[in-house]
Amino acid sequence: MLYHSTTTPSHRVDLKEAILRSLPPDNGLYMPDVLPTLSGPFWEIWRELTFPEIGIAVADAFFGEDVPPQALVDIVEGTVSFDAPLVTLAPGDHILELFHGPTLAFKDFGARFMARLMAWLTRADDRELTVLVATSGDTGGAVASAFHNLPGTRVVILYPQGKVSALQEKQLTALGGNITALEIQGSFDDCQALVKSAFLDRDLSERLNLTSANSINLARLVPQSFYYIHAARQLPEGVKPTFVIPSGNFGNLTAGLLAMQLGLPVDQFVAATNMNDVVPEYLRVGQYTTRPSVPTISNAMDVGAPSNFVRMQALFGGSWEAMKERVSGMAFSDDQTRAAIRTVKSLYDYEIDPHGAVGWLAAQKWRTAHPGSATVTLETAHPAKFLDVMEAELGAHCVEIPERLAVLARQEKVATLLPADKAVFRDWLNSM
Repeated sequence: MLYHSTTTPSHRVDLKEAILRSLPPDNGLYMPDVLPTLSGPFWEIWRELTFPEIGIAVADAFFGEDVPPQALVDIVEGTVSFDAPLVTLAPGDHILELFHGPTLAFKDFGARFMARLMAWLTRADDRELTVLVATSGDTGGAVASAFHNLPGTRVVILYPQGKVSALQEKQLTALGGNITALEIQGSFDDCQALVKSAFLDRDLSERLNLTSANSINLARLVPQSFYYIHAARQLPEGVKPTFVIPSGNFGNLTAGLLAMQLGLPVDQFVAATNMNDVVPEYLRVGQYTTRPSVPTISNAMDVGAPSNFVRMQALFGGSWEAMKERVSGMAFSDDQTRAAIRTVKSLYDYEIDPHGAVGWLAAQKWRTAHPGSATVTLETAHPAKFLDVMEAELGAHCVEIPERLAVLARQEKVATLLPADKAVFRDWLNSM
């Protein structure tokens, strides 16, 4: 299959170029020339399939023309080695727990798949691959874990100073080995702009053999569509879910749209944001205006210029009317998010993290306006990663810290402090 740029559709490349180069030279994003669907026979048996079997079918639909069947099986089975269970709080009110992977965040699905696909694509190469990633919290930890000590790779993670939680920061900075952390004096948007600037410098990109592990890379999105199908099969037969997605860079919601494109019956998507609400605003008024992000307690969603918006537009043919028909947008304040954390604990004895709490608020609002809907809120990270917020709302020791996170908490932070300056960042890369 060939992949084209969302900016210049005539620019087309093969799978290896799309995944390893990540970003087209025109600053668009890669999309498949033909959006795949899953055949009728799949949908006749999908409820009886295992999570890995669903993943294999989806991966084959996207990459089967270029990757042999056994290689895809190995990649998927190595990715989906943990579950994504659906938890019911109340009738019609469901939570999809995506934090059961090694770094306790939904990003584990995409990062582990990407690392394995990249390893297969570069199996005959003799050049070291440099993975650049900007993170607003969880992406960096998942990528660091997935690529840690993977032969032939080195990873550079950019994160905004003072804008990730303490335990998230340790996941980025304490592994060592082939993982390097850069603490950027700026916002996530600054980090993302630095990464994009490196890819758009074609000489630098070629010389350092750069690739991206952000959701600008299509290999991050496809495996995230696995769990939408897996979630829907856990609902009673005939129930069409409304997926409520805590959203920042909008890769997760885009993956849901890909699942719908594959044929998954979905009632609606709800984009739930904090006060960084450029997409809900677009859905409301039809005007897309990026702006500097503002810090919130749901830090992984602090994005003012979401990269995957252009993919969302492409999936709806550039039509605002078509997008707002299938995607609704809602935004909530920190005060509302804090209250939701307390309410969910009080009503259901369930600890929900600050990102899932934003989603839960949107789910309640949606079901109030649409009685009888079945909402599935994506709980994207374990609440232990946000202890300061959780303990402020629920009291000390309210959340048990999993051992794999506690171990990192005791390690030393190692990071290089840099300004949000493209020339300085380019010089640092050149000195590697």
